[in-house]
Amino acid sequence: MIRASPQENSWGSCYIELQMARPVTPEDILSELGLELPSPPAPGGNYVSAKRVGEIVYLAGAISIGPDGVIAGTAGDGRSIEDGVAAARACALIQLAVLKRELGALENVAEVVSVNGYVNAVPGFTDSPAVINGASDLLVSVFGDAGRHVRAAVGVSALPRNALVELQMSVRVKTT
Repeated sequence: MIRASPQENSWGSCYIELQMARPVTPEDILSELGLELPSPPAPGGNYVSAKRVGEIVYLAGAISIGPDGVIAGTAGDGRSIEDGVAAARACALIQLAVLKRELGALENVAEVVSVNGYVNAVPGFTDSPAVINGASDLLVSVFGDAGRHVRAAVGVSALPRNALVELQMSVRVKTT
């Protein structure tokens, strides 16, 4: 399709620039949020970080690791809901890094299907859903409605390396 020059239509150059603009990618959104993907971790045992079955990619659990190492501790015993939200967000960034490695680009994600979040918590801690919102909110920010997912958010008595949060995900991949 040949488009008219700005002088030949009443819409001006803004319309043409919009038509030619590159779509915003999930990586662009992460950058706008001031976030960088970490290096995806190597599996800590005899398993793989991601396994694709048809259009679905299943991701192994990722513990909360930040720039200074494992985000450790127990919610309700020295760790707040806000600490947990930050830890869940760190887990989501790790999962996005694994997805980017596996798929080449995050724009190949059609939708986030499920998220299972585990919070290292004291018995009776009832705010695991609020903690896992850190991951869910980030996924919706990055993917829009395609980031909305089914979810479990549970408190557990221990996690590997005393991590505060562990996150497991499944996503559907775009087909070409």
